[in-house]
Amino acid sequence: MATRRQFLQTSGVAALGAASVAYGASASGKESVAAAASSPSGDSAKLLVKRPQHPTPSTLDRLPLEWHQGQVQRLQKKLRDRGLDGILISDRWNIIYYTGLWHTTTERPFSCFIPTDELAVHWFHPGLDFEMVRSWWFTDGDYYFDYPASKDGYPDQGKVSISQAVDPIEWQLQGLARRGYGAKKIGLSQPPTVGALRRMQEVLPEATFEDVSDICIGMRRVKTPEELALSQRAFNYFSQIHAWTRDYILQHGTDLTDFKIGMAAKEYGTELIMRDIKRDGRPHTAVGISIGIGCRTGIGTAFPHPNQFHYNKVKKGDSLQVSGVVRLAGCGGELYCPYQIGPWPSEWEKAWEVMARGSEMQIEMSKVGTPCQEIARAIHAYQVKEGMQDYLYQRVAHGEGWEGHQQPYISLGDTTLLEKNMTFSMEPGLFNPDKGLGYNPSDNVVVDDESGWVQGSVPNLTKEWAHLKI
Repeated sequence: MATRRQFLQTSGVAALGAASVAYGASASGKESVAAAASSPSGDSAKLLVKRPQHPTPSTLDRLPLEWHQGQVQRLQKKLRDRGLDGILISDRWNIIYYTGLWHTTTERPFSCFIPTDELAVHWFHPGLDFEMVRSWWFTDGDYYFDYPASKDGYPDQGKVSISQAVDPIEWQLQGLARRGYGAKKIGLSQPPTVGALRRMQEVLPEATFEDVSDICIGMRRVKTPEELALSQRAFNYFSQIHAWTRDYILQHGTDLTDFKIGMAAKEYGTELIMRDIKRDGRPHTAVGISIGIGCRTGIGTAFPHPNQFHYNKVKKGDSLQVSGVVRLAGCGGELYCPYQIGPWPSEWEKAWEVMARGSEMQIEMSKVGTPCQEIARAIHAYQVKEGMQDYLYQRVAHGEGWEGHQQPYISLGDTTLLEKNMTFSMEPGLFNPDKGLGYNPSDNVVVDDESGWVQGSVPNLTKEWAHLKI
């Protein structure tokens, strides 16, 4: 294969071991970072609840390469059972989950091929990711300089040549043919378009192609113990962030804007988390980290997906929501706190109670074997019985995965049966655009044998936590 200055001589393999080592024992849930000088005073952290189902938080910053290779071995068995010789993975989240290579997806074609008969990965990637790809799990690979590619255009090798753009499908499949897969049975990680499948069959007429996206997502939607442990670490941080933010709101009250609350919470959360993360600025450390905290107050809370910029003063009588996502190497999820600032309108105190009870119902019903649609039916029926039909705008929950929204869904049309360690958001929200009020909670609901449980420690379904007097 073409080299890139012999890959800077011997660069990245030696760094691989270091990137996979567990770091930061202090991340196991202890309050390891002192608040900044401007931190508010308050007792919100004392209200956090440690739930008995919570796993011991991981001390890893990311899942190690060996974990990803273990998932590949499970995948290979499933592919062999279908009579397949390998899988071409061309979508970002399946690449990340199965190989562990965190990368950015753009218009540039990026894929890998994993055979079923050996623990190997063959890469097809753009040149700008050369060092990153080849310092991770790398059997061999082909690269192009950039997209659209010229057949002999490799300026990094001193070859400046123009031609018609290379056909990415032909380029990848010819690479498979050189490796002996030109007449094999190949799985595809995502359904191809009609045009793409036609082109694939033209390039490799003796090969057969089969969509195996059901296998890929079927594995990813059931979380392993290692994922849940790393996710628990993320939720421990997230719960501390919410406690800090609640104190901040109580202390500064109507002097704040929702924008300032969100920015302050994100700054605090970033400081809290990143002091525990081992990083040296090079690839494969501090990967897959999301620390996205937002806030909206008043009428902005009345819409499930508002499209306006939130820069509004906090006012008495507002509903206010602090929400977002925290992930470590993809593991984590949503934790939302819907608040009501006094005075509390009496009709919306009932709405709060219905929202909270609907959320509790989701947790209670999230047990193995329950159809997703039955949970949705029961919760929506309860909401309607309590007179909330005018405030219903969304399904109960979505599956939670590394990519965020993941199948299956707690929705009236999803017949999927729950499996142990599936994870879901928790969003039986109620919204009143006319009065400018809305309550939408979320947490990470984990499916278990007899009932679900949540990974957050924030008591966001209690009035003690949510009714703020400022």
